[in-house]
Amino acid sequence: MDVLHGNSDDQLDALFRAYRHATAAPNPSTSFMPVLWQKIEARQNSTFSFRRMANALVTAALATSIALGLYMSLPRAKSSNPAAYSTYVEALAQANTIETPDIVAPVRLDLSEPQ
Repeated sequence: MDVLHGNSDDQLDALFRAYRHATAAPNPSTSFMPVLWQKIEARQNSTFSFRRMANALVTAALATSIALGLYMSLPRAKSSNPAAYSTYVEALAQANTIETPDIVAPVRLDLSEPQ
């Protein structure tokens, strides 16, 4: 029976035989397992080092966020200098106190026809 026209099991077996024939089987040496474990541990150490740096960065970011949040929540003394106000609305509120007269008066529009 021709291998190319046989069933799928025969084709798979023929493929495995061709692969085994084309590649030589490696002979494991006595240092195979120790070298393999050294490679695994080296990769784990680099991953552990990266994880440790990432944890340190996250901790530093959290501490900085807490410190900035506390700094922003503390009350500050108001200055007479308008440039020292923290927001534009606060500067406008300070500039338009009750003692300051209104510059623009309300406008009245009369749409009735003149008589």
